Amino acid sequence: MGKNVGSVVDGEAKNLFFAVHPLLIFPETLGTFKVYIKQAGRFVLYAGQGELFTPRHRTKLHDSGVTEVYILAQERQNYQDYVERHLPRILADEEVPVRERSRVLHSAATGIVQDVFDNKLPTGMTKREYSRILSFVDKSVQFLSRDEALKQIAALASHDYSVYSHSVQVFVYATAILQAMHVEEELVVATGVGALLHDLGKMAVDKAILHKPGPLTQEERRVVETHPVKGVACCMGMPLSPEVTACILLHHERINGSGYPGGITGEAIPLHVRVLSAADVYDAMTTKRPYAEASSPFEALRVMRDDMPGAFDVEVFKTLVMVLSGAHIV
Repeated sequence: MGKNVGSVVDGEAKNLFFAVHPLLIFPETLGTFKVYIKQAGRFVLYAGQGELFTPRHRTKLHDSGVTEVYILAQERQNYQDYVERHLPRILADEEVPVRERSRVLHSAATGIVQDVFDNKLPTGMTKREYSRILSFVDKSVQFLSRDEALKQIAALASHDYSVYSHSVQVFVYATAILQAMHVEEELVVATGVGALLHDLGKMAVDKAILHKPGPLTQEERRVVETHPVKGVACCMGMPLSPEVTACILLHHERINGSGYPGGITGEAIPLHVRVLSAADVYDAMTTKRPYAEASSPFEALRVMRDDMPGAFDVEVFKTLVMVLSGAHIV
């Protein structure tokens, strides 16, 4: 490792790779994938599969001005498993400066955003929309880089990485809907922070319940339904705005009053929370879960419309469909 030699792949094959930030090649970890760098339009092997990454290697990349490293698309799952194993430890390591950990958090969130755009959107969004969502990531992570907030995100990722990655995916859909509805930027950023924190209370839920492959018992469901209130309790040390707190507490409320914890109805649920709740359900349904396979975007939207009547704000739902482009079922 560290020598710019090895397998060389023509630049024409760039669609075979995806880019990640060097910060996400964690020190003192073993890679289960090959790492490439780009030189003169060609992809050059930098680290072979099974090599140990060290702080010196990452420093060398930084000193050489390398801002992206590349991994074979066919090894994407290996890379995602690697991040899932190591990100919580890095975020929680108080020997690593907060600024460095916040940069790692930003890079990890940005990677998930890119994955949503590449693999979960039926027809994709425009480059401008993508750039704006990345800008909202920047602003949201600026808040989360505060030490107390970073500790909570680290704890959530450590307890259940899938809940953390789901939160970032909900961030993408919620901010995209709010952009399309021309909501002021301050509220979009607050909703972004709220999306990243909305499931924080699941840290208080046993992982055996979160990952149960079959239906929950009544008692298990009651435990899960405590997570919005417990999420707000987790955030007592953070200077959250009322808009962010509403995201955490109310994201399971439904327009028809069928939600929890308060059974709130209609416009008593703030608009940005109505957006977040629709994004939350859509992402959950289009992601593989312990108790269900991932639905197609079309099927998820059909279920939200036909099988959950009155649960979602009609204008929010229509905007979600518009954002997803081409799913003409409304």
